[in-house]
Amino acid sequence: MGRIFQTRKATMFKRYAKMAKAFTKIGREIVMAVKAGGPHPENNPRLRMIMQNAKAVNMPKANVDAAIKRASEKDSGNYDEIIYEGYAPHGVPVLVACTTNNPTRTVASVRLYFNRANGAMGTNGSVSFMFEHVVLFKIDVAGLNKDDLELELIDFGLEDISHDEENNHFIIQTQFTDFGKMQSALEERKIPVLETSKIYSPTTTKELTPEQEAEVMAMIEKMEEDDDIEAVYHNIA
Repeated sequence: MGRIFQTRKATMFKRYAKMAKAFTKIGREIVMAVKAGGPHPENNPRLRMIMQNAKAVNMPKANVDAAIKRASEKDSGNYDEIIYEGYAPHGVPVLVACTTNNPTRTVASVRLYFNRANGAMGTNGSVSFMFEHVVLFKIDVAGLNKDDLELELIDFGLEDISHDEENNHFIIQTQFTDFGKMQSALEERKIPVLETSKIYSPTTTKELTPEQEAEVMAMIEKMEEDDDIEAVYHNIA
């Protein structure tokens, strides 16, 4: 079998690990959406969005239905969404987005990742002002004209629309506060949303040497392996 088999096996396990992490993330998001807005997607925009994202990562419908059912039970636990802030090595600002049922455990882990990488955990507001909270809607381009769509959706919070030519998708960007308006506008026009992402986008970027960037990314990769950490945002150019 040799080295090629070992490489393929490592790649396969890495892919399965990412898939498992995606399923865990969606399962937690379902719990929060159901607790906040009920188990019926037709009355719960947030749950509809999560179900779209579940399709995008090929999460089986049975898993989604089971998660909704569990979340509907009275004694089921809930999760908190928490953003931690700090600086990675070389002064790179970082936002760590977490979903946890044990904030004490999670904050201790996040602090440890910063400390081990010679970074520094900050207080609320210490770096968040360097990021914008935005939502990205990925839609199929079939039957749509980019210019017409831009004019049609600008009143619903559209900030930018770009064409991902490789995958033949349009990416629509809005501010987080306009998420509901844009989702409703797309639904009313029967434009299927393939995936929705809520992200923190840096307002400025920072240049690093390849060696410095490798140090920062090593810390971020360690963080992203943690089940409580959903995503890590930075401003590396």
